[in-house]
Amino acid sequence: MALLDVLGLITASPTLLLLVSSITLFTAYAVVHTFFIRRLPSNAPPEVRDNVPISGAIGFWTERWSWFRRRRDQSKTGNFSFHAGPNTIVALSGDKGRQLFFDSKDLGFAEGYAVLFGQAPKVKAHDDGEGKDDDLNNHFSRRLTYLLKNEQFRKKLPTLISDTQEAIDAIRDDPTGVTNPFDTLYRIVFRLTIRMVGPDEIADDPKLLEETLQYFEMIDNSATATSVMFPKLPSPAVLKRTYAGTRLYFMLENIIKKRAASDEKHDDALQYMLDQGDRTYKVVEFIVGALFAGLLNSGINAAWVMCYLATSPEWLAKAQAEVRNTASKYARDPTAPLRYQLDDVPLEAWEAEFPVIDMCLRDSIRLNLLGTAMRRNISGKAIPTGNGNEVIPPDAFVTYATGDIHLDPEIYIDPHKWDPSRYLPERGEDKKKSVHGFVGWGVGRHPCLGMRFAKLEQNIITAYFIASFDFQLQDKHGSKLAVAPQIDFNRHSAHKPKDSLFLKVAPREK
Repeated sequence: MALLDVLGLITASPTLLLLVSSITLFTAYAVVHTFFIRRLPSNAPPEVRDNVPISGAIGFWTERWSWFRRRRDQSKTGNFSFHAGPNTIVALSGDKGRQLFFDSKDLGFAEGYAVLFGQAPKVKAHDDGEGKDDDLNNHFSRRLTYLLKNEQFRKKLPTLISDTQEAIDAIRDDPTGVTNPFDTLYRIVFRLTIRMVGPDEIADDPKLLEETLQYFEMIDNSATATSVMFPKLPSPAVLKRTYAGTRLYFMLENIIKKRAASDEKHDDALQYMLDQGDRTYKVVEFIVGALFAGLLNSGINAAWVMCYLATSPEWLAKAQAEVRNTASKYARDPTAPLRYQLDDVPLEAWEAEFPVIDMCLRDSIRLNLLGTAMRRNISGKAIPTGNGNEVIPPDAFVTYATGDIHLDPEIYIDPHKWDPSRYLPERGEDKKKSVHGFVGWGVGRHPCLGMRFAKLEQNIITAYFIASFDFQLQDKHGSKLAVAPQIDFNRHSAHKPKDSLFLKVAPREK
């Protein structure tokens, strides 16, 4: 067919003309975007080979740790550059890279996560436009610091224990004698977290609690590659995130209105934020942020620790002995069943007298803190990486894969294995590096603000579970597992296992 005939056919068909026009515009955009908008400075770390137009490096989303490791090993400095949609990203590795990433005041924490984690739900549109507050990160830190003070822990401890006991009793009363810890224990962590950072109305109402969890998980699942690459595209993930954020906003607004109508005062996190003058959208942002900070890792690790203990007789025996010894030290009735003796353990003991459980949690965190931590160069200038003239460009995002240190076989022996003994003084594998040999609780300029609470709730949940049950790990078919399955290290964050795991429990009476 002659060229004039083809042009005539296109012109005669509006649909075909629109299709050809769209393809032409998309191709032009791809060329401009790739070769002009996204061009990297010559002294940036080398660009990876699979940094394709428009989308960027797909491997960053599909096989994050394996992809990161390959690209790291291909780079002379261990650092490399790529894109996620329009976002320029520099990946750091090694001792210099890790120290720069965690210690530099020029790398913004909130600015990095705001874009690369898919962003929090936009709820400001439901506010009346007034009450503009200060920087979200500072607001979040101030509120969380107050809510996790010692006086708050002491005040909330009886309720945290009561909530845990209630959940343990529900497991005991289940006639199947089987529980999925990634469901039941995950939900305990969710409720305890709401107790510390949200309203009592949600924590006290099973229906509202479940509804809130569904909205949170909807927001969590919205952090997809598409939502990051094309944040303004109304993709299903973006729409779900907006819907969930809106529903949370109206749920909290309703609770606030009911409190105002009844002139009722509560002694909880919501009341504190209202007394500080926080608007509803700020309360939603804080609660969602606190859940992201606390639930994902704590909820998943609470379950994994129990799975690891179920398949490690040596460490289960050590943990059981620790629980018995601590409980008997404070029990007013030493003849009571062990799970009731724990009721008398004071806050100071909950925080300081469970080192075995702490080591069990520590190695679970090492294995389950997956993906990459995120920052952004907010200095307005290029930041040297410490490798020749190599720099992080202004406004570039920066990532560091935790597996770079946590799965380093020169630091952690047999790194894919759960082994709490690696933290015993005689081994001290996490102390082999003088700078940040373990980053599970945050380090440098950004330590985990919720670490103390996370450890407290882990100690409470683990101790009460151990005191209440003998248990073993089994698969969905009911077959006993001698070893906990290895996790998928290519996921972006702590996650529930692909194939469900269960604990067969037998109540303990002593």
